[in-house]
Amino acid sequence: MPLQTIHIHPAAPAKPAWGAPCNGCGVCCLAEPCPLGRVISRRRTGACDALRWDGAAGLYRCGAISDAPGVLGPRWAWAAPLLRRLARRWIAAGVGCDAAIEVDRPAARGPLA
Repeated sequence: MPLQTIHIHPAAPAKPAWGAPCNGCGVCCLAEPCPLGRVISRRRTGACDALRWDGAAGLYRCGAISDAPGVLGPRWAWAAPLLRRLARRWIAAGVGCDAAIEVDRPAARGPLA
């Protein structure tokens, strides 16, 4: 598997082990969109356009659930309740981590001199 650099928010939690509960680390969605994310992002590689950083909680969330009107845009905002309901099932929310990705996060750097 080729190396890939993804840009993770410094406050994001570490990626959980395979099968462990999702903790909102964002690694899977930053590496590539899921099938739903492919439709939303209109691409197969790179970060999902629906991924949202929740600064208050310090984790990533799927915007198809947490910000459905923002993901859909004003023209399709009326469909937000349906998207939220379907997205929970489509992204397997609550099933556990299914990202077989090894993460190597560089050590945090101190302030610049």
